[in-house]
Amino acid sequence: MPQTLDSELRRSLAERVRYYRELGIYDFYWRESPTPDQTSSSTFESEIREEMSARKSAVVPAIAGNNLVAITSKPEQGVADPVAALKLIREDLGDCTRCKLHQQGRKQIVFGVGNPRAELMFVGEGPGADEDAQGEPFVGRAGQLLNAMLRAIGLAREQVYIANVLKCRPPQNRDPVAAETMECLPFLDRQIALLRPKIMLVVGRIAAQNLLRTDAKLGALRQQVHSFGASGVPLVVTYHPAYLLRSPAEKRKAWEDLKFAREVFARG
Repeated sequence: MPQTLDSELRRSLAERVRYYRELGIYDFYWRESPTPDQTSSSTFESEIREEMSARKSAVVPAIAGNNLVAITSKPEQGVADPVAALKLIREDLGDCTRCKLHQQGRKQIVFGVGNPRAELMFVGEGPGADEDAQGEPFVGRAGQLLNAMLRAIGLAREQVYIANVLKCRPPQNRDPVAAETMECLPFLDRQIALLRPKIMLVVGRIAAQNLLRTDAKLGALRQQVHSFGASGVPLVVTYHPAYLLRSPAEKRKAWEDLKFAREVFARG
């Protein structure tokens, strides 16, 4: 006779399935267990569906121990048009409530903007007040300086793609906490994987440390070509435009970083 899952385990399993789906994992397969006492697939499936409202259909077989194995399958995979693919990622993000920032005053999600076929991608930390109001990254005073930095290396804002580690503004522009970046980074990773830029220019300590998975200070990360992710996209680090507005004496170092990034771009 099939066993019925107790309510606590049922909720726990439902939360796990929901968590994987939020990360873009929709399909699962069942790895056979040597134990004879297994929960039936039909019983588990019906009970899980009572606990969760699925945004996308998925095959959810029985779970016993660690026998549930997830297969990543993202809605943008196989979509040739990058505009349409980015739209699918944005739709998957939805009106995000994955972390507490949606309860802490954010006005809207700031997804990213720019050329979906860009060879250069800028990545910053997170939206500020102007960005939160307008829904576009780097539109305030820091954004104006970023535009000037782009012009200095012969590029227009419309030629690049711009995004942030965080999609929502933290209160008072405080540094993000681990729980917030953990929820946002999978979506940024998907943007990067889709765009496949020739080079990434990462501005600011927070963004650099999160993308490179390091505690190193920004000064130690500058003037190097880092490799990002499995795709090995070249990544160069420099100061955040907001920091340069507060510390104009560092603009000379930022200019050196921009020239370095331009050389890396030309070599690629």
